[in-house]
Amino acid sequence: MNGDRRVVAAVIASTFFVGFGGGVVFPILPNLEAVLGISPFVVGIILSANRFARLLANAPAGSLVDRIGTRTPFVAGLLVEAVAVFGYVVALRVPAPEAWFVAARLLWGLGSAAVFATAYTIAADVSDGGSRGTNMGVVRGGITLGFPAGLVLGGVVSDVYSVEAAFIVAAGFALFATTLAYLLVPETHVSTNRTAVKPWEIDTTTSTVTVGLVNFGLFFAYLGALFSTLVLFVDAQELLVLGYGPQGTSGVMMAVTVLASSVLMLAGGNYSDSTGQRVPVLVTFLAVSFVGYTLLAWANSMPALVGACVLIGAGFGGTSGPLMALLADLTPAERMGRATGTNNVLGDLGGGLGPLITLPIIDRIGFAPVYVACAVIPLAAGVVMVAGVYTETGTVNPDTGFEAGE
Repeated sequence: MNGDRRVVAAVIASTFFVGFGGGVVFPILPNLEAVLGISPFVVGIILSANRFARLLANAPAGSLVDRIGTRTPFVAGLLVEAVAVFGYVVALRVPAPEAWFVAARLLWGLGSAAVFATAYTIAADVSDGGSRGTNMGVVRGGITLGFPAGLVLGGVVSDVYSVEAAFIVAAGFALFATTLAYLLVPETHVSTNRTAVKPWEIDTTTSTVTVGLVNFGLFFAYLGALFSTLVLFVDAQELLVLGYGPQGTSGVMMAVTVLASSVLMLAGGNYSDSTGQRVPVLVTFLAVSFVGYTLLAWANSMPALVGACVLIGAGFGGTSGPLMALLADLTPAERMGRATGTNNVLGDLGGGLGPLITLPIIDRIGFAPVYVACAVIPLAAGVVMVAGVYTETGTVNPDTGFEAGE
């Protein structure tokens, strides 16, 4: 068990440090327009290029895990991400920086697809019903927290030293993460029945599609709708904090949601392990999300806004560990890579569609109807989850020892 904990700790550290490269560009690129001649439209393409690449790569990455194991794709994915961050440094020195930035972000997306698919599969492989929720929660926390840490790194280091220094530091951390994984993460996805699956194969079993649809809804509302509209909302409502403008205030509020999410990621997973039940914990935190978005729809004061952000972050984080643990509970080990890849595809699709759908609607009918719709999403996700779990297991609340196919 101590060895398993060391593996999980190495995965957490690796995903956290490499995650700096995902966030480091956000406080820097928008300010490079005048220096490098990159238009705001192209900056938007650069910032979203990794998500488009990951949408295409998630399923092949999960399939690859079931075919060759976890160690090689995990280490290789981290190395690809490190190379991608070094691409940012090159982009500052070449005649066509926008092309290099786009290429680097596409490369980052390919690497992160491999890292995400393997990280969750490793956590599932070294866990049992009594530790799976906790391990999934802390691994997801490591993946999640690396991004805001990168935001801070990019802003502070570029201000104090230079943009190039920020990119070099992030690349150094990515190489450190790769080395750490190479030295400490063993092969965990060992099976005598390795399936020679096609690269594009996804897992369409009821349990995987159910969890994936819940993930789609949560990412649509949280990363897609909330994060893309919050700056507009605080500006329209004139809810500003500590003398900051809309951008600064929305950044503080996003940090509040991330902090609440991070705390509850571990707590939700740990509680589902200690009780031996995932569904009641998931239903509880989906209800917390509902309350948070409902409060946000009519927030007209700073206390209401802070409360809404805390509840939304808590709801999102509290579902993270138990949801991934539920997926692992219901998925045979030899299919876990594809199940994780499918889940990641649906999550990225939700996060990508969120801004595309909600921003134009807000422009036409305002914030309240959109946030009310976001409040309904976790309720609908709860119904889908309970129905899917019942279809798969014959009960709405299977214990953590259930194995699919029994």
